[in-house]
Amino acid sequence: MTPSEAINRWPIVQGLRRYLRQDLIPLLADLRLAIALLLTIAIFSIAGTVLEQGQTLAFYQENYPEDPALFGFLTWKVIVVSGLDHVYRTWWFLALLIVFGASLTACTFTRQFPALGAAQRWRYYTQPRQFQKLALSAELTDATLATLATQLGQRRYRVFQQDQQLYGRKGLAGRIGPIVVHASMLIILLGAIVGAMTGFFAQEMVPSGETFQIRNIFDAGPWAKSQIPTDWSVRVNRFWIDYTPDGNIDQFYSDLSVLNQAGEELDRKTIYVNEPLRHQGVTLYQADWGLAAVQVKLNNSPVLQLPMKPLDTDGPRFWGTWLPTKPDLSEGVTLLARDLQGSVLIYDNAGQLVSTVRTGMATEVNGVTLSLVDVIGSTGLQIKADPGIPLVYAGFGLLMVGVIMSYVSHSQVWALAHQGKLYVGGRTNRAQVAFERELLGLLEGLERPTSSAEG
Repeated sequence: MTPSEAINRWPIVQGLRRYLRQDLIPLLADLRLAIALLLTIAIFSIAGTVLEQGQTLAFYQENYPEDPALFGFLTWKVIVVSGLDHVYRTWWFLALLIVFGASLTACTFTRQFPALGAAQRWRYYTQPRQFQKLALSAELTDATLATLATQLGQRRYRVFQQDQQLYGRKGLAGRIGPIVVHASMLIILLGAIVGAMTGFFAQEMVPSGETFQIRNIFDAGPWAKSQIPTDWSVRVNRFWIDYTPDGNIDQFYSDLSVLNQAGEELDRKTIYVNEPLRHQGVTLYQADWGLAAVQVKLNNSPVLQLPMKPLDTDGPRFWGTWLPTKPDLSEGVTLLARDLQGSVLIYDNAGQLVSTVRTGMATEVNGVTLSLVDVIGSTGLQIKADPGIPLVYAGFGLLMVGVIMSYVSHSQVWALAHQGKLYVGGRTNRAQVAFERELLGLLEGLERPTSSAEG
């Protein structure tokens, strides 16, 4: 007795096999379970689309307060504790995907493969009474199996003939289609799991002319460390905005260069909304913009660069900074800007507008000449890496092929030459009317039936 045979005789192993075969696999292959799992996954996927993912705790506390709770129950505590702030990476969502994949696999091996195997086997009808069970059957005189076989071949049937019996079939792809659909869904699920475990999402706000490495990561899978680049950085060569004639934003652009550790350019592209830069599996999207700094001169001073910060306003966005006009900081002005069109508003300490200046212009404030040199913008980038996307795309492509294959009708025709008569009948799994027309046309080509179609 071999060691494997000895192990197979252990009661625990036998009980486990019996449980898998009689209980677990039939449960997983149950269509009702598959539908319930699919609906549950769809509901949580919708929740992950509607609820902002990967935001800070302060964001959820501000937008989903406890009083009043959204829909009476949805608060920031519910979102954070349940993991709805990162749905696609929670253990329970991944568990749903795995169980659904197991259900598809069980259904494929217990139903689809046996159905395909049955469709590949052929059997002959040897008794006339067997044709009475078919959806369409008829008796013909003065017709031969050879003529029927020829006409079936012309209609792309694969014909098998033995003595006085004939069997023909076509559309085997219709039986393969559901297996392809299941395989494609398993590939999609695998891609989703790979993406959730190894992908990451980051955001960076970078001033024009600066170089950065990806650091500000909002959401990442447990195995995402290998995907975060450490051997290359990105330089924002230039950021600019195109405006419409009425002053509204038309499009904003970032000219980006990917640099290696020696500062050599590996890749370069000007990105804008819906036109990202992709490098080594990492995608950089143009997502936002802001004002980073303002450059000014006081009298004949060197160029001073002052950082600008966004202001908390309910209306249009503004950025501001404070500029001292005296060495002892006793006087100064506030500079406000709202875009990169080069216009800056100047307010005194009392909050009164004293002047408006554009790039390249100067004005007198507090007894000094203030010259506006430039307004420097910053680009807002969303950075993502999802190694599972190729699998997801491949799965969806295969899914479309499988759906098309599933619409192919699997048609079968039997015939028996018995006591001077030819008995012919057939059935199909879909497109019943089209099949009946095809079979009736086939019969009319052989001989007018001596009895009408049955069933």
